[in-house]
Amino acid sequence: MKQVPTCEYVPGEAVLTNVMGANNIVRAISNLNLKVEVVVGISTDKACKPVNVMGMTKSIQERIFITGNLECKNTRFVNVRYGNVLASRGSVIPFFHQQILKGRAVTVTSREMTRFLLNLNSAVDVIIEAVQSGKPGETIIPIVPSARMIDLAEALIGDRKNPIEITGVRPGEKIHEILISEEEAHRTYRRNEYYAIKPMLPDLNSNPEVLLNEISKEYSSADSPMTKDQLAKLLTENCLLVDQSRPPELEMLQ
Repeated sequence: MKQVPTCEYVPGEAVLTNVMGANNIVRAISNLNLKVEVVVGISTDKACKPVNVMGMTKSIQERIFITGNLECKNTRFVNVRYGNVLASRGSVIPFFHQQILKGRAVTVTSREMTRFLLNLNSAVDVIIEAVQSGKPGETIIPIVPSARMIDLAEALIGDRKNPIEITGVRPGEKIHEILISEEEAHRTYRRNEYYAIKPMLPDLNSNPEVLLNEISKEYSSADSPMTKDQLAKLLTENCLLVDQSRPPELEMLQ
């Protein structure tokens, strides 16, 4: 379960899916001695310093898969942790599009809010990286841009007359997301276009690789958000800008 408000209202279901579901995978491989080469746990930036149920359950999911390396000696368990996939189901861009096309106000929870953004290809690439290069117990983090949500709304509105309405932070929301915490920074190193967080368990942290590229502080979406021009370019490259030449009624019919 990946939607923050949904998990806040049904936390028990979030536990059953994100926590017990992950545990069932480890148990099945272990108890049945299944020949599974690698398991990749799909996590989220909300699992880092979690303040909501979705992040808390995903954080535990990460730990379950990390310890899976101890229970299933012939299976490699790796996690990936990333931010918001552009235009994915339940994400903010389709929601903004709907509001714009209906001529409504575009609702933004906070003017300060920032989020990490990556396209679908980048999300798939980080999973492939984990399968090919991830070491047991590592968490792979893509190095991706972030943006202010107010800038995202303005870029999508373009020349239209939709107003922006500030609605206030929703239950469980953070103003800024974090992909790597201060506590994780000292065991994080860079591998090509990714960061890799080494597991905290000494049983899995025997890799002699020197952390020459470790980061010195947390990796937050507040660090360096894209400019409006950079954001517009990203949206254009991913064909996510609303066609400004047509009236909303025609676009809604499409």
